[in-house]
Amino acid sequence: MRNLLKDNVIEALVGLVVVVVAVWFVGSAYAQTSSGAAGGYLLTARFPNATGVTVGTDVRTSGIRIGKVETERLDPKTFQAVLQLRISGDVRFPTDSSAAITSEGILGGSFISLSPGGDTTMLRPGGEIGETQGAQDLMSLMGSFINRSGSSSTSDTAATKTAAAPAQ
Repeated sequence: MRNLLKDNVIEALVGLVVVVVAVWFVGSAYAQTSSGAAGGYLLTARFPNATGVTVGTDVRTSGIRIGKVETERLDPKTFQAVLQLRISGDVRFPTDSSAAITSEGILGGSFISLSPGGDTTMLRPGGEIGETQGAQDLMSLMGSFINRSGSSSTSDTAATKTAAAPAQ
């Protein structure tokens, strides 16, 4: 038995190192995703369109992550998306702050951008952000740009011809 243990000591140590690294990796990933104890406070925001936002979506101010979307639901009376935002406890926002759903780029994901207002009174935990802007539909924006660019050039050309024609 001792000879068997002597021959496999290196393999046992390598196995132990692998297990320790795996435990460290799982613990680190768990801490990074903030899946542990829920800290901070909740704010509510109502959006006419919350496309691209799901539970866990980042909430940012000045590009810095300060929270995440905790819950999402549809208000059956107004048909607006009602989002609960969990905000870091060390960040406070004035009552006239605004929230907008923006994207990281053409192919990037969506996030909620909070812009602080100038009021001296701060939103209390459980408060509601009054001014919101929903997500923009990229395909609709591209379609309207394409349609406007074609129609405006035709009307500009017609206006130029009319202005250039001699008066009779």
